[in-house]
Amino acid sequence: MKLSDYLIAQEGIDWPQVLQPMHWILPREFTLWLVNRFGDLFIVLDDGSVHHLDMGTGGVTKLADDKDDFGEKIDLDDNANDWLMIPLVDQLVASGMILGPGQCYSYRQLPVLGGDYTVANTVIQDLSFHYATLGPIFEKIKDLPDGSKVKFVVEGLKKGRNFNSGGLFGV
Repeated sequence: MKLSDYLIAQEGIDWPQVLQPMHWILPREFTLWLVNRFGDLFIVLDDGSVHHLDMGTGGVTKLADDKDDFGEKIDLDDNANDWLMIPLVDQLVASGMILGPGQCYSYRQLPVLGGDYTVANTVIQDLSFHYATLGPIFEKIKDLPDGSKVKFVVEGLKKGRNFNSGGLFGV
């Protein structure tokens, strides 16, 4: 297994711009370290601790005290499979869903809204669209208790125009 098979190459991407819609949840200062194929971020804070922004749930979790600790923990139990989504990425590649530059895997229905981590619930998205769409959704639902019913209204469409999300993000 090559780690790079489960990560997005960061070169050539204007990350401050792309991640701007996530500003409300990300710390003011951090170093972007790794990005998995689902756009999950692994960031390093000033104290050296490694945190994970999960784009399926919109939550940030501390994973390790530092990069060395992360290196030890990723080899424990199913951490590598969970953090890098290895089994699902392997299934997606086998099914022909290959990412291009500036793309990531995303969800038809967000897991936090009841979607599954499956090939059928996965789409390929432009990174900018991924964060621009999910950031505001996560911000709106961040304080809702588990099990809350959520309804999304798409604003700004011209009258007479149909909107079909294709089930993207549960809208």
